[in-house]
Amino acid sequence: MYQLAEELADAIWGIVRKWDVLARDTVGKQVIRAADSIGANIAEGSGRHGHNDNRRFVRIARGSLLETQPWLRRAFRRNLLTPDQTTALHATVEKLAPKLNAYLRSIGRPPVTRQTPEQDSSPDGG
Repeated sequence: MYQLAEELADAIWGIVRKWDVLARDTVGKQVIRAADSIGANIAEGSGRHGHNDNRRFVRIARGSLLETQPWLRRAFRRNLLTPDQTTALHATVEKLAPKLNAYLRSIGRPPVTRQTPEQDSSPDGG
């Protein structure tokens, strides 16, 4: 999942570097920031010790992937991407999205700890 995020970000970077100044300063910067944020948030979440923090950062990564998509559509509609580039980027996005969702499901909620009968009874007898 992380490797796909890195591949997507690097592919976008390589493409955007060749655009003219106006395209780079507008759509280019936005799509690069969104794509770079996917992997960065996956990494940050995995480095956190708290279960909820990891889930939060994976959700942010998923949001960044969703943000990347309309920027790629905008780039295609403005003739900044070739059909081959669009096909390749789309294929990576289509692999990454379900992996992010599956990972988020796999980390789910923290396990519930069961109390023993001794822990469950209150000191006041009630």
